[in-house]
Amino acid sequence: MESKYFMHTVNRVPVTLVRGKGARVWDDNGREYLDFVAGWAVNSLGHCHPVVAKALAEQARTLIQVSNQFYTVPQLQMAELLVQHSCLDKIFVSNSGAEANEGAVKLARRYGKRHLNGAYEVISANGSFHGRTLCMVAATGQAKHQDPYKPLPAGFINVEYNNVAAIKSATTDQTCAVMLEPLQGEGGVNIPDDDYLKKVRKWCDEKGILLILDEIQTGIGRLGTLFAYEQYGVEPDIMTLAKGLGSGVPIGVIMVKESANVFEPGDHGSTFGGNPLVCAAACATLKYIIDNKVADNAKKVGRYFLGRLEGLKKKHGVIADVRGRGLLLAVEFNREIAADMLQACLENGLLVNRLNPSTLRFMPPLIIANGEVAEAINILDKALLAI
Repeated sequence: MESKYFMHTVNRVPVTLVRGKGARVWDDNGREYLDFVAGWAVNSLGHCHPVVAKALAEQARTLIQVSNQFYTVPQLQMAELLVQHSCLDKIFVSNSGAEANEGAVKLARRYGKRHLNGAYEVISANGSFHGRTLCMVAATGQAKHQDPYKPLPAGFINVEYNNVAAIKSATTDQTCAVMLEPLQGEGGVNIPDDDYLKKVRKWCDEKGILLILDEIQTGIGRLGTLFAYEQYGVEPDIMTLAKGLGSGVPIGVIMVKESANVFEPGDHGSTFGGNPLVCAAACATLKYIIDNKVADNAKKVGRYFLGRLEGLKKKHGVIADVRGRGLLLAVEFNREIAADMLQACLENGLLVNRLNPSTLRFMPPLIIANGEVAEAINILDKALLAI
């Protein structure tokens, strides 16, 4: 059916999932899997968490969609939570991470028009991933995403990640912002030096340009704090969120400091963005994560997970590197066996994500426990022995 009706834009793993609960899913044959993909770091509270299901059900019976011509309660409640628990002052709600990043760049260009003599260029990093719209493909510093769509929209400069000198060299009087992931997810779970973002922040301050942090994958507790910027001792001017905020419901958010809040009525908008249904789910998710210190669990279990992966590295010579922070982790092999490993894990009841021919990524729900990590490690060990 898929080959008959769908454009071939993804090579799917040969399993049809029909049900999920917590960190586990079941296929159409009733087979159970431990899910360490979690909707690509989306299902922060796991599958069908009761607080999210309840919020969705109650809101669906009350009010699903109205335009942003009107006020709605869930939207305001979510905004209050996000602002109260972050260093940012205002929000805009969209439907996805790509849309949030598009809006962030629009905001930066608007700032450039007002305060930087029309500066419009955004510096981003090689290996980054900011979304699949045409402009975000230009921002994404990966040739495999860019080459099929050239010529790309102008105004994006890609430089080496974790290299402040490269950012300084690329900065001109046309630069309005630097846009970075605190930790590159799709690019390989690449972790910068501890002082990288501080140095970038200092440079942006010196030049009067904006720092945009794309926290679509790293935000909402994934790295062990509610937002990744907290771990690096910096504050962004603009931050984007998506993925884990809705725990399965599609939502994106732009957050901005008041000093960079230059949008006016008519400058930006969204038909579905911030509708009552998604905001009710996001509000329930965020409140649960904050009240139950779920980010602390991600930090604690992530530390245990990383240690167990290090144990596999010592045991199996085929592992070149293990890396990550919180519950965003990767194993890199010294040969191209990631596809074989994914298949072997699948056969043994574990869902993982293949980043590239030699790297697997793990993004389990933030409510995962040590016992489930141990179960995953045993399956990885068994798969490595088999291969």
